Amino acid sequence: MALPALLAARRARGAPAAGPIKLLALGDSLTAGYGLAHAEGFTAQLQAALRARRVDVEVLDGGVSGDTSAGGRARLGWALADAPAAAIVELGANDGLRGIDPAATEANLAAILDALAARHIPALLCGMYAPPNLGADYAAAFRAVFDRLSRRPGLLYDPFFLAGVAGDPALNQADGIHPTARGVAIIVARLLPLVERLIREASEP
Repeated sequence: MALPALLAARRARGAPAAGPIKLLALGDSLTAGYGLAHAEGFTAQLQAALRARRVDVEVLDGGVSGDTSAGGRARLGWALADAPAAAIVELGANDGLRGIDPAATEANLAAILDALAARHIPALLCGMYAPPNLGADYAAAFRAVFDRLSRRPGLLYDPFFLAGVAGDPALNQADGIHPTARGVAIIVARLLPLVERLIREASEP
């Protein structure tokens, strides 16, 4: 069944209550839209793209610039207060930039995913790479965190949030790290099928 029809059918049965399905985007500056107008950021562009496909959704902006996986873990309870039906987890970039122990990053992300699973909130985990200046050993250990987490049953996984955008000056702001509005649009378009699948899972009885 097409996603808009599935949502309509579920609401016709009385569950959930009328209104858009809530999708939490828990992340850092890449989610928060650092350096961009609100309408150009990830959450706003994702919501617009979904609604253009007739998916009645409200994307909750849980992005905090500079946040690490520990920060995301610490504020998860607050982020869940809006009762999202599904969640995107985009954290780890700042852990890599700061050279945080990958074991700590893994523990934090695992705790976030555990908390979502305990509430029966389907999740999409977005992977990240460490910057090359920290060395090959750190990069491999950091990447292995996401590889292990991606094997969790029922978890949707995108290997690299910045795929198709990272390293391209035309798609990044002057800092070379944060995408431009065009770069965000490319990320949204690439993630859209996975996000629609995520919402479908959240909408099934």
